[in-house]
Amino acid sequence: MRITKLGHACVRLEHDGAALVIDPGGFSEADAAVGADAVAITHEHPDHLDLDRLRAAASAKPGLEVFTHAGIAAQLEDQLPELRETGARVRTVAHGDTVSAAGFDVHVYGERHAVIHPDIPVISNVGFRVADSERAVFHPGDALTVPEDPVDTLLLPVHAPWSKISEVIDYLRAVRPAKALAVHDALLSPTGAGVYAKNLDQLVSDVAYTRVEPGTADAV
Repeated sequence: MRITKLGHACVRLEHDGAALVIDPGGFSEADAAVGADAVAITHEHPDHLDLDRLRAAASAKPGLEVFTHAGIAAQLEDQLPELRETGARVRTVAHGDTVSAAGFDVHVYGERHAVIHPDIPVISNVGFRVADSERAVFHPGDALTVPEDPVDTLLLPVHAPWSKISEVIDYLRAVRPAKALAVHDALLSPTGAGVYAKNLDQLVSDVAYTRVEPGTADAV
């Protein structure tokens, strides 16, 4: 499995010539989902879901499959009727579901977004555990969901309005992957990123933590 970070919370996973893109939002490249066979969307916030990026993906790949929760599926039916003209199919998923997407085995975990503030309503959020025959990667979206199955690489949301570093550290300890790749980091300055890396390396030393620049690809 090959993984490419595409800015903020967006990643492309590739295996056997097929590609799955997760969370092509407004902080990722404009063509982040172009060429994908399937797209998975964790929740509706614009840094995770951008309609123009989804349109571009559907236009480039007739028959594109989009996996997301029921709330977003309903929005796409209303806001992007042209998806049907490309043959795109929106697949509704929920916690506990298992689907095949772009040749990957995908297990869905989680139901709710992390609390940002008590005065802000909590929205739906699902995470995706993506596996091939050898490795499993987990993208939690905007939540600290611990999947029931083991994870080789955790896409770790290191910085968000809804979290603090102690929670990120405890989450990494709870999941215990072999590797952690920083995502949800567009608001971090280089100085802040260094502070996070130092603390994660010291306090969860048995997990290989990495933060890469958008466009960087690696084997999982």
